[in-house]
Amino acid sequence: MAVSEEACMREFPALVAGSQLHPLQFPTSAIKVVSATPVKRRGKCMSRRTGQNGHIESSAKWWVVRWWMDVPGQEERRHMRAKICPISGPGWLSKSERERRAREIIAESGADTVEHFNQVVKQSRGVPFREQANWWLNHIQRRKRKPLAPATLELWKGCLDNWINPNIGDLPLSEVNNSVLKTLVAKMSEGGLSPKTISDNYVPVVKMVVASAVDEQGEEIYPRKWNNEFIDLPVVEKDKQNTPSFSAEVMTGLARWKKPRERMIFVLCGAAGLRIGEVLGIEIDKHVAPDFLTLYIKQKVRHGKVEQRLKTANGVRQVDLHPTIAGLLKQFAGDRKAGFLFCTRKGKPVSPTNIIRRHLHKALKELKYVNPFTGTHKAGNHAFRRFRNTYLRNYTECPEGLYKYWMGHAGKDMSDLYDKIKEDVAFRRKWAERCAFGFDLPSVVPNVPKTAEKAEAEEAA
Repeated sequence: MAVSEEACMREFPALVAGSQLHPLQFPTSAIKVVSATPVKRRGKCMSRRTGQNGHIESSAKWWVVRWWMDVPGQEERRHMRAKICPISGPGWLSKSERERRAREIIAESGADTVEHFNQVVKQSRGVPFREQANWWLNHIQRRKRKPLAPATLELWKGCLDNWINPNIGDLPLSEVNNSVLKTLVAKMSEGGLSPKTISDNYVPVVKMVVASAVDEQGEEIYPRKWNNEFIDLPVVEKDKQNTPSFSAEVMTGLARWKKPRERMIFVLCGAAGLRIGEVLGIEIDKHVAPDFLTLYIKQKVRHGKVEQRLKTANGVRQVDLHPTIAGLLKQFAGDRKAGFLFCTRKGKPVSPTNIIRRHLHKALKELKYVNPFTGTHKAGNHAFRRFRNTYLRNYTECPEGLYKYWMGHAGKDMSDLYDKIKEDVAFRRKWAERCAFGFDLPSVVPNVPKTAEKAEAEEAA
């Protein structure tokens, strides 16, 4: 660094005047050295390589060629060497022939090929997709922010096991891009998966696994700009989805089903719009008002086990019943003061699958119900919720905020957020009675012979 005498006199006049310093000298405190910024090293890239001719040299009695070669498991390339020809005698080659033979040796080694680069270099730069997916699954189970529902975890595990890992699990995470995802989507479409299953279940899992690889600062290591048009992601046509709903006539028929427990479940689902897991999770002493006019939905049953969480945060709600439905429910509970409202002989919660397969599907078949989307007699529990929502929204004057609250639907704007109708119990019960439930109940409960009922109970068990 050069500093002029005039600059030194201006900056340190006292030091220069009162010391033995030469006018061209200045104290070390005046030296300002800017720290050097290290050059950021770029990683290996095949596009920056122009190819190798190698270095030819003599070694003992041979002409040899030396070149660089990528090797698995290390960042630095290794110096390779191979014999070209003897320095003299039989087999001797001229200079131009030695250079041509050297290039042939390097080409035969594959050192400059894209295939070798992809196999050796890229494999060492990132973990396989399968390994990152396992880490991601463990992470989302332990995280405190947005805990994952067991049902969602099982769904994502199935996505990885069934299609994703068998097709792209061994690829390096760095190579999972739009092109890879496009190939995967094509295979799943050919395999018969529906557009909704591909778009809403499988593809998001791939994107979340790639995004889960982050550095120490939380930045994505392999950021992606996913292009659904390039991927050719199937468009979900909502009008063609399997979303059946029951009519008032079908609900009237289900209200006459021969099995008392399942009949009461059908009636309650249709009259309250509850999910099957929510119905089976009701405990008499915890979730039913003393007069049976209000149900407190706080938990659900899944695979025969109680889960202290619902599908969404809005699922935690109070559902008010018509007095007629409340009377039937009170009669069904009888003298019981505790335990599950719908339970087995041992007091355990009933399996939702058994209700749907062994009773709902049989009842619909007897009623000659036809699912307009599949052409079969089968439909799921959500058909009850669609019936209730359709009835309240179109056949009654129920306030929008109230029926959304009863159904557990999320609000879409600030008006929904400010709506506090859930706090006015008297108003809710008044509208529950005014709206009714939209189907007919039998005046006389069907009577089933005890022998037949016992035989069916043993079959269901």
